[in-house]
Amino acid sequence: MKSVQIIFAATILLVSSITSLASEKDMRVYELRIYTSPPGKLNDLHARFRDHTTKLFEKHGMTNIAYWTPSPNPENKLIYLLAYPSREERAASWKGFLTDPDWKKAAAESEVNGKIVVKVEARFMTATDFSPEFPTPNTGPARFFELRLLTATPGNLPALQARFRDPALALYAKHGIANLHLWQLMQDQKEADATLISLHSHANAAAAKASYAAFLEDPEWIAAKKASEEKAGGSLTTVPDGIKSIFMKPTDYSPMK
Repeated sequence: MKSVQIIFAATILLVSSITSLASEKDMRVYELRIYTSPPGKLNDLHARFRDHTTKLFEKHGMTNIAYWTPSPNPENKLIYLLAYPSREERAASWKGFLTDPDWKKAAAESEVNGKIVVKVEARFMTATDFSPEFPTPNTGPARFFELRLLTATPGNLPALQARFRDPALALYAKHGIANLHLWQLMQDQKEADATLISLHSHANAAAAKASYAAFLEDPEWIAAKKASEEKAGGSLTTVPDGIKSIFMKPTDYSPMK
């Protein structure tokens, strides 16, 4: 009888643990947005976000996560990340935002001397099952961020994800590359079956360069890369542009620094 009670208790503990893990899984919808500003207008765009947009986003139920500018930034881009409970709530939030009189007034005043955004790109994403828990906004010195967009060769996204899961993420951390979050594109997005997006941080540009040099020379990485490519019959990422890195600095109004 005692053994039955022990087994029952163990089963309850296991179910409780699984339920707890499931409840902690990040189920939010993330939106990565990239704005291109005309020459000489990027500071006006920053001012509109700093003074109006971010506050109105929050008012309408959007979560501001981070705002960055590429480093260097010859194309006058602003990159930012929002989160929502669902795509349906995202649609409702944007509808409320775009019809808000305060937004209309701020937009009109900021564009008195011309448009301050000429191109908008957006991607909808969800967290991978092996992504670290998204960090809370940093209150220390501003970090040097890196957004990596990886394109898998046909049929090899699961293999690429598996290689990230083990051993790439652990080896990144070993060599000083902070793993912040990893996403997959939602299924209605272009190239959803081939894209993996990751966010990392470094102390500075020199540290990033040194970390990647050490990572690429690590025998464990060399062995894992070779084994995964032999199994797949070639590179897991498209050549030559299957891995794109955008190095970024946080804006002064970014929650995450």
